[in-house]
Formats: sequence, structure tokens, C-alpha cells
Amino acid sequence: MHTQASLGALAAAVTRHEIVADGRELVRAEGLTKSFHSGKQKITPLNEIDFCVEQGEMVAIVGPSGAGKSTLLHVIAALDTPTSGTVYFRGNSLQRLTEAELAEYRNRAVGFVWQRHHLLPDFTAAENVAMPLLVRGEGLGEGLRAAEDWLGEVGLTDRASQRAGELSGGEQQRVAIARALVNQPALLLADEPTGDLDEQSAEAVFELLRRLHRSHHLTSIVATHNSSLARRTDRVLALTHGKLATDAGEKTLGERG
Repeated sequence: MHTQASLGALAAAVTRHEIVADGRELVRAEGLTKSFHSGKQKITPLNEIDFCVEQGEMVAIVGPSGAGKSTLLHVIAALDTPTSGTVYFRGNSLQRLTEAELAEYRNRAVGFVWQRHHLLPDFTAAENVAMPLLVRGEGLGEGLRAAEDWLGEVGLTDRASQRAGELSGGEQQRVAIARALVNQPALLLADEPTGDLDEQSAEAVFELLRRLHRSHHLTSIVATHNSSLARRTDRVLALTHGKLATDAGEKTLGERG
């Protein structure tokens, strides 16, 4: 049985300041498989995937729509469970955690940016950003102060008291990024974060993600179908037919420099 002390240890383990005993590895998947049925057809978007992401990496997952990129991110974030295989975070198997520990992992270790921002339109930008802090028990005043700091990080200081539904698409996605990072997670997962934006807004949002990745020492996994944006990350992996492999057609920043 997991005690309150073990939950406290997990909370410590998911902070981004912890030193990993075995080196640089942050996330690892072993034999990761996800299958489901659609009518009589069995669909397997993830088929015995093995991969590792090191601390500080920014990795792009590319592939066509429906390839399973969102499914992969959802499993890593513990928003979905694999059919078989295991995801490890800092050497700890997510499949062995209790529901309380998984909730702690989702709230403190992972920041998730969705393609569709999922903001509450009648709440202000600051209130939306503060939500993860309020969920974990922070006071409203403290949460709003932290939210305003993060809105400053994404260039929206003057929009803190604006209702989310009154913001432009690019501004809403910036609020969503601030909300994902307000808990200072170790791991940032972004699922097609520019998919609903025009070209100019997409460029600005992606460059914002890169800047925050560097300045806050994040480990980031970004799912995208935009190969031009993907090439700006450290490593590009292609997901096709349930398999994940280095995309030989994409030179990463490390290969170019």
C-alpha cells in the first residue's frame, strides 16, 4: 500500500530539479502497444514501440493525421493506458503507480498543450492559467500571481484580466502554454500546438515553445505534421504504421551544427 510518505517522495521525484541517478534519461518506453477495435477492425496505432528521451531534449514526432501521435502523447502523459508495454519516468514505471500517484504525476511532472486550447471562455486569461495550481490546493491569490508571471513569459501581461473567449487564436494558445507550464513541470508535451493557427501565428507559437524550452530547462516532445517546424528541434522521429523511428529525411539541429 502506498502511504502519504510515498506520495511525498513521488512529488519530489517529479520536480525538474532532481538529479537522475542513471544519467540523462527522463522518459523511456518499452514495448509500448495500444490497440482498440472499430467495429470488427482492430486498430493498432502504437505497435511495440521502444524509445528514450533524454533530459533537455526537444523531440518532434511527425506523421500523417491518424498515425497515432496524439495516442502516444496521451499514454506518456498517463491520460490513456497502453494495451501492453511500459512507460518509465525517471526510471519509475507509470503502470505501477496508484491513481493518486498518477494524478500527482499529471499535475506536477507533465505540462500538456492541446491543439485546441480547451480554455474556459468566460474565465479570464489569468484564471485559466491558475487552474492547475488551484487543483493542487494553492490559494486563489497565490495562483493568480503565478499566472500573471507566466502570462508575462508568453507576452500577454496586458491580457491577464481579459476573458479567454475574447482573445485571438494565437493569444489563446499562448495562454494554454502558460497554463501548461505554471506548475513548472519537467516534461512538456505539445499535441499539434500550431495545427489550428495561421502560418504567422504558428511560427510565433513554435518559436515561443523553443524559447521556453531553453530558458526553463524543459524536456519537450512535440507532435506535429509540419516538417518545417519539426526540423528546428533536436531530433525528429517518424510514427508510421505503429512504429517509431528516426526520420531519415529530416536533419535535426544536431546534425546540421
